[in-house]
Amino acid sequence: MELLGVRVELPANTPVVMLREHETERPRVLPILIGGPEASAIHSAMEGIVPPRPLTHDLLVTVMLALGATLERVVITEVREHTFFAELHLRTAAGEIVVSSRPSDAIALSVRTTAPIFAEEALLDEAAVEAPEEAQEGDEEAILDEFRDFLDDISPDDFAS
Repeated sequence: MELLGVRVELPANTPVVMLREHETERPRVLPILIGGPEASAIHSAMEGIVPPRPLTHDLLVTVMLALGATLERVVITEVREHTFFAELHLRTAAGEIVVSSRPSDAIALSVRTTAPIFAEEALLDEAAVEAPEEAQEGDEEAILDEFRDFLDDISPDDFAS
């Protein structure tokens, strides 16, 4: 997945992280509603802003490195009752360790470590929207418009198992 960025969905002022499939003919976009602090953490890392003292995600990267662990990849795994889930796949001296995570925290770590982001195909089938043609050329507003249409048409019953 390609991290397009973090946008604010109006009028609710809700941050949305936008992920897009790449290397596909018709990429889909996976929008995930996230919290404000996490949106700020992702945006700051994408912009290369280094805080004077490590913030939580910076600290976690430092701790991982001190323990000899590296973040191999992030996998957005599923959505249940409007809540997204993710996994951190860490490489350690003892082997691979998988840790459950919120997608926003996983993405914030991914940006800081350049670890790739993946999404389960079943999740994309369930929650992603097809990227409009113009969005493939970098028009994030078109992606947000598509997501707004998606939100207008969705109901809680759509996520029932």
